[in-house]
Amino acid sequence: MMQQKRNIQIIEWEDLDKRKFYSLGVFMTMTTRATVYPFTLIRTRLQVQKGKSLYNGTFDAFCKILKAEGARGLYRGFMVNTFTLISGQAYITTYELVRKYVSCYSSDNTVKSLVAGGAASLVAQSITVPIDVVSQQLMVQGQGCELTRFKLKPKMVMATSKHKVTFGQTRDIVVQIFHADGFRGFYRGYVASLLTYIPNSAVWWPFYHFYAEQLSRLAPADCPHLLLQAIAGPMAAATASTLTNPMDVVRARVQVEGRSSVMETFKQLLAEEGVWGLTKGLSARIISSTPTSVMIVIGYETLKRLSLRPELVDSRHW
Repeated sequence: MMQQKRNIQIIEWEDLDKRKFYSLGVFMTMTTRATVYPFTLIRTRLQVQKGKSLYNGTFDAFCKILKAEGARGLYRGFMVNTFTLISGQAYITTYELVRKYVSCYSSDNTVKSLVAGGAASLVAQSITVPIDVVSQQLMVQGQGCELTRFKLKPKMVMATSKHKVTFGQTRDIVVQIFHADGFRGFYRGYVASLLTYIPNSAVWWPFYHFYAEQLSRLAPADCPHLLLQAIAGPMAAATASTLTNPMDVVRARVQVEGRSSVMETFKQLLAEEGVWGLTKGLSARIISSTPTSVMIVIGYETLKRLSLRPELVDSRHW
């Protein structure tokens, strides 16, 4: 059942045609990731650099990468990252199923969103972390010996400099990680990732519904709900990103630098760069989360509307 008390209707899991939902969902996820990936790469490089040794900020990093490596440099490691499509589908499924389960015990939308968002992130990160570990190593190649323990072979570096993207680079990094740390190396930073993304996801969904509800009360009656939701998404993303960025910085350093202790990494970051070090990459994160949130919200809400079971289409009003 839809929550009739809310101004903006929420389509629940039982209202969906699952075949349409999954087939259209893959396209939506891929489009979103391709659009925001350059900012993800920039954020990672900003977070792992020492002070401002390479870049002075998001715009400076964008210009320098574009000049030195070309447009393809902004997509270094992207082919590996596309495997996160699996985690994206796992995230969506977990979120919707947990919402349905929690609704048996609570009708409060905030509670359902909070619990479902956290659970979805837990499942997705278990799939995503190994992919992130490899793609992040590819992202920082050629940026200085101090940023990562793993280096591409000379032939790989030459191919990279000529903008030839091959899976040989990925295989080289995977082999090095396995030889150095074993299977556990692919889950380096797993705890930090959970401490970052579970709160981020758990916070995003309640704030998203909260902002959408508040906007619906302020907007004219004929204002499209999808527009209000598209505005609420970035607002929720900015809120969640600001609250969780400190752990995101620690996560990036743990995974790229090969550290094993979240707490020690946190303490060292504070000692070396102070409190401001915890804000590194925040602007890039917010910039990347804004189009991501707009696309996710528009894509996800449109996806759910297109995936409504046929007998429910005429009964829904937007």
